[in-house]
Amino acid sequence: MAVNWTAPQAADLLPVPGLRLGVAEAQVRKPNRKDLTVMLLEEGSVVGGVFTRNRTCAAPVQVCRDHLAAGLGIRALVVNTGCANAGTGEQGLIDARTVCIALAQRLGVSPQQVLPFSTGVIMEPLPVQRIIDGLPAALADAAQDGAHWLRAAEGIMTTDTIPKAASRRVTIDGVPVTVTGIAKGAGMIRPNMATMLGFVATDAPVAPDLIGELARRAADGSFNRITVDGDTSTNDSFIAMATGRAPLERIETLDSPAGQALLAAVTEVARTLAHAIVRDGEGATKFITVRVEGGRNAQECLQVAYAIAHSPLVKTAFYASDPNLGRILAAVGYAGIDDLDQGCIELFLDDVHVVTRGGRHPAYREEEGQRVMRQSEITVRVDLGRGAAAETVWTCDLSHDYVSINADYRS
Repeated sequence: MAVNWTAPQAADLLPVPGLRLGVAEAQVRKPNRKDLTVMLLEEGSVVGGVFTRNRTCAAPVQVCRDHLAAGLGIRALVVNTGCANAGTGEQGLIDARTVCIALAQRLGVSPQQVLPFSTGVIMEPLPVQRIIDGLPAALADAAQDGAHWLRAAEGIMTTDTIPKAASRRVTIDGVPVTVTGIAKGAGMIRPNMATMLGFVATDAPVAPDLIGELARRAADGSFNRITVDGDTSTNDSFIAMATGRAPLERIETLDSPAGQALLAAVTEVARTLAHAIVRDGEGATKFITVRVEGGRNAQECLQVAYAIAHSPLVKTAFYASDPNLGRILAAVGYAGIDDLDQGCIELFLDDVHVVTRGGRHPAYREEEGQRVMRQSEITVRVDLGRGAAAETVWTCDLSHDYVSINADYRS
């Protein structure tokens, strides 16, 4: 079960005018499970995306990039689980485009107005015909209510134990604006991007050349600050959609008051979803916040934070509730900051001051460390003592179940 995360209810999810979602059982890999989702956007909507930096990125990622660059205006997204369509060569690209063509024909739009997404097992051919055969049912199911947002959250899951969805309503210039999103991911989670799939939509009117920046900035405050196991997926994608149906003047810049309000709402939803991914990390029993302060710049803070968050020794100690906190100090040391002065390092575990001036704090007692380590939510705070920069990363522990889940992933 996910750490302190309750599955959302349909009543909690706000519909976004101008966007409908439909889900079907296409038997992509297994029978009797939701595995095909379509998202249908009304004309005039704008879409931006952030994708994996993995050089062996999946075929749908490559097609998405091409279709967004074409600038024709995206009208539909199609998502399948069960098969990643990654490591599939030229045939994988043909297959992803074939799915786009099939959906476009049914909608009367250009194939370049369709974005494809896949998640699941790598290096297996996409069962194209099953997906195409499932499209009529998914289209017939399409609606914009909260129940369909929840169905879509369920329909994009793989090893997730619970669906991940969130909504917010914010008032901008006196007008109520809705932001709703879904995401999936539990393993192979590492930034750039740092979720396997995430989709956030709003009815705010956003300039076409601004939606990409909105996606990037929201991702940097959420999905690009989480890690479960340090593996950057081949398929990671985060998509921001704006239907423009709210009666509001179009937002042209994120530096305006309206732009700042929208960015904050989109980032809040994205961060909620990103936290849910970590809380539902494969085999996770602890949700851990790693905050690094006192850096010369953000990059070195992130280097240290990820060194801690990725360390199998640190993560297994958290799983065991073992205050073997020298492992954290060691991770700070090998993070790659060559001129780091260990005599300036301070380390806190929640309210417990563990390390001062690079060594064990004279007042630290192991029973205090153990008290914190037994909690299901823990904050590690490191002060490097060399500047004013600070960054935060969220991660989880590493348990026996993580190994079991991934050993059995293809069965």
